[in-house]
Amino acid sequence: MRSARRLLVTGLVAFGLVAAGCADDDRPSSTASAAPEPAVDGDVTVFAASSLTDAFTELGEAFRAANPEAGVRFNFAASSELVTQISEGAPADVFASADLTTMTKFTDAGNDASEPVVFTTNRAEIIVGPGNPKGIAGIADLANDDLVVISCAPAVPCGQYARQVLDNAGVTVAFKSLEENARAVVSKVTLGEADAGIVYVTDVIGAGDAAEGVEIPADINVVAEYPIAVTRGAEDPQAAQAFIDFVDSADGRAILESYGFVSP
Repeated sequence: MRSARRLLVTGLVAFGLVAAGCADDDRPSSTASAAPEPAVDGDVTVFAASSLTDAFTELGEAFRAANPEAGVRFNFAASSELVTQISEGAPADVFASADLTTMTKFTDAGNDASEPVVFTTNRAEIIVGPGNPKGIAGIADLANDDLVVISCAPAVPCGQYARQVLDNAGVTVAFKSLEENARAVVSKVTLGEADAGIVYVTDVIGAGDAAEGVEIPADINVVAEYPIAVTRGAEDPQAAQAFIDFVDSADGRAILESYGFVSP
């Protein structure tokens, strides 16, 4: 049984943004013995795939600690939904996608101001309830019509990956529901509203004792590549790039790996 590696973030600010760090009046005052001026002092709004929620929240805290005059806010949702929001004018400085296809849609629309960089990878896994009560041993078992099996919607990266896995395995599954993102799939399984779903390895780890994972063999599994880029509308491109550089640094990768992500 997998155990939780981190507590989920509970502090949310308006419009679904998670704030990392303190407000301006909480920042340390300047003194004669203060540390040298930080390299970054701007605010960064990051739109990131929902599967990055826990890892990026900790990354934001670490970035803020390294740059005390900087601020970081997050908007977590399905990658496809985030691209729509950005295209419609939502203020974002950085976009991190759970797949290359969605990032291509983002760049094709001219929303990028930097070359996307793949900063981490993930893999698909079957999520089941604690103790695996239905005895699901692999992908083939998901074809059992007596099971309530769910997935992300086809437009969402985790839904696309699930279908690739099923195609690779030659298995057809009649999903009972299609969710807006991977975390919604996790929620239904952990609440007992579904018997199984296909999500990311990192989602199963994040669920802790509330779920278990059934490994998908490498020969039918997929590698989810996560690219990141500065947006064309970034108010502070330098701060945005600094956040991306931190994510792709040794410290950033160590945080990602602690949540089950794999460096490319």
